[in-house]
Amino acid sequence: MPPRQTRRTNFRRRSPLRATPLFAAIVASAGWAPHFAHAQLVGRAAQATSLDDQWGLKLAPQLEESTPPPDQKSARFAIADHAAGTVDQDIALTGNAEVRSTLTVIKGDRLHYDEDTDRADAYGTVHLVNNGNTFIGPEAHLKVEANEGFMLTPTYRFNSTGGNGHASQVNLLDPDRTVIDHGTYTACQCVDDPSWYVSATQVDLDSGTNQGIAHNGVLFFEHMPIFATPYMTFPLNGDRQSGLLPPTVSISSTTGFDYSQPYYFNIAPDRDLTLTPRLMTQRGAQLTADYRYLGPTYSGELTVADLPHDLETKTDRYAIEFKHTQQLADGLNFYAIYNKVSDDQYPEDLAAPDVYANGTQVLYQQEAGLTYNKGDWSILARVQHWQTLPPSTAPYGREPQLNIKYDKYDVDGFDYGFEADASRFRVTTDDMTQGDRFYFDPYLKYSLMGPGYFVIPKIEAHAVAYNLDYLASTSPAGQTKDPSSFTPTFSLDSGLVFERSIRLFGMDFIQTLEPRAFYVYTPYRNQNFQPLFDTAQSDFGLAEIFTENTFVGDDRVADANKLTVGITTRFIDAGSGDERARFTIAQQYYFTQQRVTLLPDETPDTANHSDLLLGTQFKLGPTFATGLAFQYNPSTEQLLRSDLGFAWSPGEREVINMSYRYTRTTASTTDTPINQFVTSAQWPLTHRLYGVGRINFDLNEHRVVDGLIGLQYDADCWTLGLAFQRYANGVETSGVPGTGTRVLAQLELKGFSKIDNGLVAQFRASVPGYQETPALPPAQSRFTNYE
Repeated sequence: MPPRQTRRTNFRRRSPLRATPLFAAIVASAGWAPHFAHAQLVGRAAQATSLDDQWGLKLAPQLEESTPPPDQKSARFAIADHAAGTVDQDIALTGNAEVRSTLTVIKGDRLHYDEDTDRADAYGTVHLVNNGNTFIGPEAHLKVEANEGFMLTPTYRFNSTGGNGHASQVNLLDPDRTVIDHGTYTACQCVDDPSWYVSATQVDLDSGTNQGIAHNGVLFFEHMPIFATPYMTFPLNGDRQSGLLPPTVSISSTTGFDYSQPYYFNIAPDRDLTLTPRLMTQRGAQLTADYRYLGPTYSGELTVADLPHDLETKTDRYAIEFKHTQQLADGLNFYAIYNKVSDDQYPEDLAAPDVYANGTQVLYQQEAGLTYNKGDWSILARVQHWQTLPPSTAPYGREPQLNIKYDKYDVDGFDYGFEADASRFRVTTDDMTQGDRFYFDPYLKYSLMGPGYFVIPKIEAHAVAYNLDYLASTSPAGQTKDPSSFTPTFSLDSGLVFERSIRLFGMDFIQTLEPRAFYVYTPYRNQNFQPLFDTAQSDFGLAEIFTENTFVGDDRVADANKLTVGITTRFIDAGSGDERARFTIAQQYYFTQQRVTLLPDETPDTANHSDLLLGTQFKLGPTFATGLAFQYNPSTEQLLRSDLGFAWSPGEREVINMSYRYTRTTASTTDTPINQFVTSAQWPLTHRLYGVGRINFDLNEHRVVDGLIGLQYDADCWTLGLAFQRYANGVETSGVPGTGTRVLAQLELKGFSKIDNGLVAQFRASVPGYQETPALPPAQSRFTNYE
């Protein structure tokens, strides 16, 4: 074979050949096409590495390109096994013929290039490559600089989307415009028989306006047409554009057959609007408008849903959700939140089908305020109100509130600060105490810490005063409208940390031993005449046992003369530093019994010690973890509360979770009894079929509190899922917990579109450790198919 010949010619540069992707998205929707980004190295990683001295070669971290200025001529390279022609006129190439420019490669068995007309004619197996996008066909004719010409019966592949397809002809009109005649598109790798593809009689692509127009587009799935439209527009690079979004379809026991079809309006780069008509066979037609806006210093969203005539209730039903944040100055911000529904049953009857239903929302926040955070200061000024749905008890609103915090840390080992608050409490429930509350909480503590110990003494005080304008009829006798109290507190937190090397089960560990003692003294102050605006009994667990106050809120400060002791031991992998096991035990000892209670008629606990708390955590390698927590009363020899659980995940998309929760109701507690077993899992049934499920079973009532069971099938370029869900849905008028059922479905055509009425969100929320089916590989560099 004779040597290949290379010829170089210079031409006046206009613009490179641009083979625009056929379909960045074929559906008229910004949300139906994925948005791909290309990685860009920065910092030291972007610098070239010298291989020799300063005048020698350098190793570039990534392939780069530079575009010549418009007035600079670009080079053309002609390569072939055989070349013949006239200098500065034309050239005929045969055998592996190529013409290359800055961004464009034209290959063929035979190729003729005319320099005067800048026309390339290629025959045989023709490859037209630009920006990593490849067109392959039997014949192509192209004016290179003008990017004007056509190719017959091409197949094509686009690196930016991983998609490919066929067409009867591709027409290049200019550097920006391309027309595809009778083309197809799919992200499946099996080009000859893809599982899904889109067919259109004509597709007009304009990279200058970033818009594509498809005529008579039809979506086929397993050779069956499932969607068709005579005209659709779409963006070429994944940017937002007005159009239809994927519909949501579901079947529910409260709405019947439920179909939602959103339409997206791209008003401006910083504003958009989505209108969603929703048809429900049991309820009627609803319209939802979702308006979003974004500015340099502000952002927000307003959503309004209206059902003019509910077929069952015969009423107008609506929901409003608004949120806004805005920066007014350095550290100063404004926010507003407003949520409201038309009636008490709205969330149970008309919750959106893709919303995760785990209990019904009963509190709707309505709040606006100013926040200031800078340096050691934090200030909040707000007005807060609540819409409360039964059976929930209405919380107090703050109308208004001013809260100021100051914290100074590590000043010669000292931390000090204060919190001051003035609030007016209002509530929608009749015959409830209302009024103003003022409190001031200063503190001072000193941290003495070393490698194996810490000692932290702390003093603080809680001064509170009220100005009540209404007293409930249930107020204790002698109740005044201006009660007040001053309660100081001293605490001393201390601990030691020991460690040793130990070998267990053939592995090296570092075992720690961490004893801790926490003493609190708070004198008794009679607070029976103080209302309960925001205060409740705190939980009792390992996180709360080392705190000063047994109440949360600012209406009660528990008197205390108690010592909390605990000890923790950890087993840490000596090689990796990973904590493999932890054991903790803690208990409180009372030198005097607590006298302060939430309500005046409550009987104080007379025990000399608290319940015993025990907690353990195990991590047996990267695949298995378990945790156990117990609350045990040594006096009554009763187990009051326990939480046990484990998670096993031996492989990708393989996870099993089990947990058991138990809470005993006693004469001295008002805890709701719990005796529930919860299990969830994601597990492969075959190579591509996965089972996903969750069940929460109440052992006392012998009923399923909530449950979910479904299947997911994952193919190379599509995913199909189906699930049935039973979920908690408020409380019936008889007092029995309400439930609802619905069908969840998902169809995802990878790299193109996804229809999902909440199935993936349900799987993710119901199964800890759930992993979604894999997406298509990320976008490739245009140099991947550089040829």
